[in-house]
Amino acid sequence: MFKIIKMYSIILIMWTALFSCTDKKDIPTVVPTTPPIDKNWTFETTPMWEDNFSTGSAPDLAKWSYDIGGSGWGNNELQYYTNAGNATIAGGELAITAKKENFSGREYTSARMVTKGKGDFLYGKFEVRAKLPKGRGTWPAIWMLSTDQDYGTWPASGEIDIMEHVGYDPNNVHSTIHTSAYNGMRNTQKSANKIIADATDAYHVYTTEWTPYSIRSYIDGVKYFEFVNEGKGYTVWPFDKKQHLLLNIAVGGNWGGVQGVDNTIFPATMQVDYVRVYRMIPQ
Repeated sequence: MFKIIKMYSIILIMWTALFSCTDKKDIPTVVPTTPPIDKNWTFETTPMWEDNFSTGSAPDLAKWSYDIGGSGWGNNELQYYTNAGNATIAGGELAITAKKENFSGREYTSARMVTKGKGDFLYGKFEVRAKLPKGRGTWPAIWMLSTDQDYGTWPASGEIDIMEHVGYDPNNVHSTIHTSAYNGMRNTQKSANKIIADATDAYHVYTTEWTPYSIRSYIDGVKYFEFVNEGKGYTVWPFDKKQHLLLNIAVGGNWGGVQGVDNTIFPATMQVDYVRVYRMIPQ
């Protein structure tokens, strides 16, 4: 009996010592394990944010800003992104053009347009009608990034790729998500692809629907990608915070430059008819 009492006394002392020396911040947070229910959210039919590129000769600075520089952008890209000459408006459409020209130590220029601070969204339907550029070495994208990086820098706060295309693999269109658990650096990204025979010759509508339950992507109304919220916390699903839109053409890079760059293709242009964002109807 004495041995039993002594044993329990030792356990009690050890237990007390452990928690008296442990800061609350070191206690792991319980991560939810129950995925959300699909409530079959719908979207308003009138855009809450849009640009039809119907006026002016340059993008509307009330709606768009530019990322500028030639740092490689984390992907060993070859272009320098400018804020003039590579993004123009004419005939009711936006043209983002990658050019072969020397600029600030780089051999190519292009544009990367962003809505950060001017169009930031939590859930919704995102629709872009565009014609993609041709040529080996081009890497156009229609995508989204976290506005406030609430969960940390890339990929922790999430990336949604509505459309990506690499010129050496023509007409093969991709939609992808990146998170801490699922990302390209770990080769665990979640994605799907679809062959669109005339993606570089004709306009198509690229759409992503983002709800608390899932991210779903469509081409011309046909779904080809779905990523469902697994209910395992922000490392898997950081998509409960605001994101903004980006439009760009990269040159070369870790993916776009896998087979080099064909310098005979420039200038190479992504033409955009419109960008529209529809509010998710809450339930």
